[in-house]
Amino acid sequence: MKYHSIDSALFVKNRIKFAAQMQSSALAVFNSNDVFSTGADSTLPFHQHRNIFYLSGVDQEESILILFPDAKNSMHKEILFLKETNEHIAIWEGSKLSKKQATVVSGVQTVYWLSDFDSIFDILMKEAEIVYFNNNNHYRKAVEMETREDRFIKRIKSNYPKHRIENNFSIMESLRGVKEPEEIKLIRKACNITEKGFRRVLGFVKPGVMEYEIEAEYVHEFLKDRSKGFAYTPIIGSGYNACVLHYIENNQRCNDGDMLLMDVGAEYANYSSDMTRTIPVNGRFTARQKAVYQAVLNVKNEATKMLVSGTLWEAYHKEVGKIMTSELLGLGLLDKAAVQNQDPKKPAYKKYFMHGTSHHMGLDTHMV
Repeated sequence: MKYHSIDSALFVKNRIKFAAQMQSSALAVFNSNDVFSTGADSTLPFHQHRNIFYLSGVDQEESILILFPDAKNSMHKEILFLKETNEHIAIWEGSKLSKKQATVVSGVQTVYWLSDFDSIFDILMKEAEIVYFNNNNHYRKAVEMETREDRFIKRIKSNYPKHRIENNFSIMESLRGVKEPEEIKLIRKACNITEKGFRRVLGFVKPGVMEYEIEAEYVHEFLKDRSKGFAYTPIIGSGYNACVLHYIENNQRCNDGDMLLMDVGAEYANYSSDMTRTIPVNGRFTARQKAVYQAVLNVKNEATKMLVSGTLWEAYHKEVGKIMTSELLGLGLLDKAAVQNQDPKKPAYKKYFMHGTSHHMGLDTHMV
């Protein structure tokens, strides 16, 4: 991994919190993500499943974590299963984690090779009555393929039909939504890397530069600071492209007089950052560009003031909508009649501000 090692105490804490919310006689299983093929013998870069990383810090494919607080054998309360390294793998890919290294990374004392999984899992299932599976129930999920986790769930339901099945999502949602100090530090690191990329780009952008060249400048700065790269597909849109919410082609020329929108963020140790900034390509706002920019900044600043403990998400979004409406009226983009006659379910400001106000951040860009 490019990032500095993380103290295993974080993952020990996270497992304790998860185990405390499990039902009695229950075990929980967490699989790594698949390695996805692009065709022939090529694969996409591996991205670890966020839940197994959150609970173990293991950032390696073909890994499985089991939590079973009520296991009869104390060694089986926490178990990691890893792909066993060998000389061939070491030469072609580099050595995988040894059992000792996995314990250092995760704090899990019992580590087996993946080849032992079926026999040990069968012993555990004879003791357990409930199985927590690791389904993706994120509110914005977009899953179009069968995952490693999906295949595992199918197999276990077929082999152990009498066990009760529970979804771990409600537990993970409540835990991951509240960050430990170590996590806040990692998110801040990702944000700081993003800032460095932005400041680099400020000195690079000028009329005639290509959007993908700006993307390359960000990549340079991110990798230099131990990031794997972007936390999500970057949006770098100049001119009309800035008006397309999820424009990702990044293949157009930035022209004199254009505004340039950059929705980018670095990851660090699998933790995400997220930044959107808009600048004039030639370094100077026109009077109208400045007015629109100032209006958006006013909304952002007022919204930030409301982000305090006790603020309710829905009420916060409604209040930001009112502020946005006021600014749009001031710019002449909305008139009073449109606001007075608006559909409460689709406020007039949605013509220009059609997305949500904010989202959580963490191991996912759009956190639970």
